Amino acid sequence: MSQKLKVGILGATGMVGQRFISLLENHPWFEVVTVAASPRSAGKTYEEAVGDRWKMTTPMPEAVKKLVVLNVNEVEKVASTVDFVFSAVDMTKEEIKAIEEAYAKTETPVVSNNSAHRWTPDVPMVVPEINPEHFEVIESQKKRLGTTRGFVAVKPNCSIQSYAPVLTAWKEFEPYEVVATTYQAISGAGKTFKDWPEMEGNIIPFIGGEEEKSEQEPLRLWGKVVDGVIEKAQSPVITTQCIRVPVLNGHTAAVFVKFKKKATKEQLIEKLRSFSGEPQKLELPSAPKQFIQYLEEDNRPQVSMDVDYENGMGVSVGRLREDTVYDWKFVGLSHNTVRGAAGGAVLCAEMLKAKGYIEAK
Repeated sequence: MSQKLKVGILGATGMVGQRFISLLENHPWFEVVTVAASPRSAGKTYEEAVGDRWKMTTPMPEAVKKLVVLNVNEVEKVASTVDFVFSAVDMTKEEIKAIEEAYAKTETPVVSNNSAHRWTPDVPMVVPEINPEHFEVIESQKKRLGTTRGFVAVKPNCSIQSYAPVLTAWKEFEPYEVVATTYQAISGAGKTFKDWPEMEGNIIPFIGGEEEKSEQEPLRLWGKVVDGVIEKAQSPVITTQCIRVPVLNGHTAAVFVKFKKKATKEQLIEKLRSFSGEPQKLELPSAPKQFIQYLEEDNRPQVSMDVDYENGMGVSVGRLREDTVYDWKFVGLSHNTVRGAAGGAVLCAEMLKAKGYIEAK
């Protein structure tokens, strides 16, 4: 591709904004040309605005250091510089909904990491390997917004990535009841141990709003497009507990499943290993070659060994065994700020570009 698409990051100074910037360094299709953040950061260089709050393990890319941060609220000005934007703004839900639609109305596609639009009926919420057909609702969203190329698309919550792909791979065995407990990293709250020292050696058995998202969002992924909106699936029934644990990156899930159709352990593992989707067929730049890996060892997956599988874009599964109350149980692991946040959004943008929804202005 000769000409890279020009990208803006809304909320560029926060942890997910930083993750977008590090993932997009040397991206073959996209180039970050604009960074936008709150009025207090506007006018500073990106390096000055972030200061000592750079949270990535890799250094800040040279290409963004001297970019002058724009005020994210100056929608027309920011939109005029880019082909599309990634959104990681830190605002109230209503403010996020309003600002993302405002950008879309400037004919600028918005690929969002935020939860605000996840239940807007004509906004696609997509894991590209699971439900790329949901991008079809963009056409009816454009009619509602009165746009020709502007729209909002979102990715789902980070915690469901460690089990929703697994249950999707097992769809033919008809899972109908699921119990999942997620053990979630502190970066999911935008924190490091430096910011949150009280998390060291600690567990907090509550993450606001997370259990509802973890139970309901998979049903939207498995829903159907009906008359230009997404109708969520009715099964399986999912119940969850979400626990914050002293881990920097990586959400682990312990999951119990009941199936309508009998499956052997070998069949279930084979389905995981062979599961792939359109990103793999299209060989999108950020797509994992193998989406789900199954690990035979009793002590895997482990965050320290497996969180960066497929550059953080794959899912690791282990400890699949029969259960005395449910049919089967397993442990899943995914990288919450790569696959679960910025990386998942980048993959969505690559899919949208491949399907012709995002192009140069």
